Amino acid sequence: MSTATDPAPSSTTLPDPAAERLRRWRLVLGGESDGTGCRLTGRDAAIDGALAALYRGSADPAGGGRRQGPRSAGLGGSAPQVARWLGDIREYFPTSVVQLMQQDAITRLGLDRLLLEPEMLEAVEPDVHLVGTLLSLKHALPATTRETARTVVGKVVAELERRLADRTRATLGGALDRSARVNRPRHRDIDWDRTIRANLKNYLPEAGPGGRGTVVPERLIGYARAQRAVKKDVILCIDQSGSMAASVVHSAVFGAVLASMKSLDTRLVVFDTSVVDLTEQLTDPVDVLFATQLGGGTDINRALAYCQSKITRPSETIVVLISDLYEGGIRNEMLKRVAAMKAAGVQFIALLALSDEGAPAYDHAHAAALAELGAPAFACTPDVFPEIMAAAIEKRPLPVPRKE
Repeated sequence: MSTATDPAPSSTTLPDPAAERLRRWRLVLGGESDGTGCRLTGRDAAIDGALAALYRGSADPAGGGRRQGPRSAGLGGSAPQVARWLGDIREYFPTSVVQLMQQDAITRLGLDRLLLEPEMLEAVEPDVHLVGTLLSLKHALPATTRETARTVVGKVVAELERRLADRTRATLGGALDRSARVNRPRHRDIDWDRTIRANLKNYLPEAGPGGRGTVVPERLIGYARAQRAVKKDVILCIDQSGSMAASVVHSAVFGAVLASMKSLDTRLVVFDTSVVDLTEQLTDPVDVLFATQLGGGTDINRALAYCQSKITRPSETIVVLISDLYEGGIRNEMLKRVAAMKAAGVQFIALLALSDEGAPAYDHAHAAALAELGAPAFACTPDVFPEIMAAAIEKRPLPVPRKE
């Protein structure tokens, strides 16, 4: 259906390139049409209004006064008005842009306070950053909002599990099988492909039946039987300071996935200046997330001391520290603990972040000190994490990203 202000596009008429450039500049610059000579109508005007509410002014939506900015509009102070705005941006922009605009609204305009109202939570587009904000507000959530907040967090967790769980189980399952290989297998457990490749040096031409060449297998390679496979212990040690919110969300999901694998014994520990063991709640990552306490200080040394006390089989244990390494505890003791664990045979992995957010801020001095101990610290995306864990299970070099 067309209107006088918003004509229906013609399948045979292409937009004028100059007019299209002016239209785009008008949307970018905002304000009135002065300077571009372009007047927006129809859907373009509605999009411009949605952008204006966030980026052309800073009226405090919680009623705390007006924040001056480069432009002059605002979202106003009522939850219904903000909820309508959230609905508009979901109509006009793709999901990735909607999530970015929501983050901007929270940081620029203080919308986190309005997230305490159920109608607001029902209107937002759930994502990892929103979960982090909700977790930081959990003690302020009124009873009427708590269930809605759990639903929002549950949607994000379910999407992450859908994206990551199957691939993680497949990657780690293969690594566990390979790590269980033995050199004196029963006949039905022989890995013939690897056995042949390992014995190619013993190839004898024309020595086999019918004059064909043969390989003399001096060394057989096979798989251990399931009941003889060595179980791996995994300890996820997660920094829950405010800057690590996205990493905490992904760690809870991965912790639940790892805990579901019978060949792994998984423990999840979160810390700030205190240490909390959430292993018993790993069956439900939403419960894990609501048990965390985002914010506060950081005592890596204390957290590693706790993890060290839970290690009973060092050579079969993988410790994953996920932290930006801004240590508030005793630095030298922290490094000594890492050195002691590695000397005992523990596979120690230090991740500066477990998220899709790009290069994180971190303590470069502590990262360098860990590297000198043979534990290089690096950021890791959720898609790469299964490969990191597979390498640790097989006790091969970690696929550390190259620095540009």
